[in-house]
Amino acid sequence: MSIPYDHQTPHRFDVVGSFLRSDALKRARADLEAGAIGHDQLVAIEDEAIRDLVAKEQAAGLAVITDGEFRRSYWHLDFMWGLQGIDHVELDHGYFFHGEETTHGSAQLTGKISGENHPFVKHFKFVQALEDKNTVAKQTIPAPAQTLCELFRDEEHARTTASIYPNIDDLVEDLGTAYRTVIAELYAAGCRHVQLDDCTWGMIVDKGYWKTRSANGATLEEEAERYLRVNNLALRDLPRDLTVNTHVCRGNYHSTYAGSGPYDRVAPFLFARENVHAFFLEFDDERSGGFAPLAEVPEDKLVVLGLVTTKSPVLENPEQVIARIHQAAEYVPLERLCLSPQCGFASCEIGNKLSEAEQWTKVRLVRQIAEEVWG
Repeated sequence: MSIPYDHQTPHRFDVVGSFLRSDALKRARADLEAGAIGHDQLVAIEDEAIRDLVAKEQAAGLAVITDGEFRRSYWHLDFMWGLQGIDHVELDHGYFFHGEETTHGSAQLTGKISGENHPFVKHFKFVQALEDKNTVAKQTIPAPAQTLCELFRDEEHARTTASIYPNIDDLVEDLGTAYRTVIAELYAAGCRHVQLDDCTWGMIVDKGYWKTRSANGATLEEEAERYLRVNNLALRDLPRDLTVNTHVCRGNYHSTYAGSGPYDRVAPFLFARENVHAFFLEFDDERSGGFAPLAEVPEDKLVVLGLVTTKSPVLENPEQVIARIHQAAEYVPLERLCLSPQCGFASCEIGNKLSEAEQWTKVRLVRQIAEEVWG
């Protein structure tokens, strides 16, 4: 099958979407928190930082531009806080990654969920205005399954959620509808490329995760079906010229990770049945397992191999990456494969442990390898 790359995503050489924040941007956020500047001043600093980032993305030869998630503290929570019926809360603990605890933000229900007037629509318009003849803007948002998972993050969250939605099926329906509303507003604003970022699939294959979940009688199959259902509800009846891709990883915070496990058990749900156009997949180390589960990917979908890590400045050996691409091609033909880093460079404001220069060296490496493999 021949894939036309000029008007759709992903591209042979691609990125997930988040980039390291500059010191000036981090300082501005701290100044806002301290009351030293106002919100309008922060926005002006964000605007300038995003203009600079987009110029660098275009200079790097990327065909898709993003705002680097520069207006967010978190890759996922800021979007959730923009939904109606969800509020920003601070907990006495963060997420517990391997070797590090994250900052303490979370999202909690305050009422029924809906998606109108989401602030990300305005954010997208700013980036879209920076497109040139060689680039299109994409909007990254957390997957509906990720929001669903956050609403059951701990016992207090679960009690609050159950008090508003005694029937979880009603919550799933409202969440899917809210996402369709946001996506429709993005589309009306001119967006034709949406990416759903989704750690839920990477977590439910983790053995440590199931030590607590299975005690409550849950099964991977039941959880996977629920994640699949809410994601596909959000993707129902979309315009034909809207491309929606998804990105799956196992956590990406300050160069640490949250979970480990191969795709094998979720492939029949995620790969075989999720109604997206392409899968951006983490494959940068042994925690993701082998390529055999890719056999579940339907013939009309693409796979973006995340073979270059954003967690370390150490550069991968191009020949080894190329060899792994050809290993993956045993399950998905080379013409349906693309290449990217395994995740963003700064899934949260803190960013990963590499410099901005090292970040762009990684991007150049992805481009070099992609050009060698696909021309």
